[in-house]
Amino acid sequence: MKPVAKLKYNEAIAELESILEAMKSRNCDIDALTQMTRRAAEIIEECRSRLTNASSDLQDILEKLGK
Repeated sequence: MKPVAKLKYNEAIAELESILEAMKSRNCDIDALTQMTRRAAEIIEECRSRLTNASSDLQDILEKLGK
């Protein structure tokens, strides 16, 4: 398992989808549930940060173009 910061955005989303499917499964291992939830939270936090940074960067670029 890659550290969250090393995942590409698309890889992070794919892992989140995989975790969600595992959680929805009838065979979900309750002992692994906390670990899966923790990993999902880390991925969500990283993705949110990247999206915020990208939005800010794009806004800066567009403002410079508008001058």
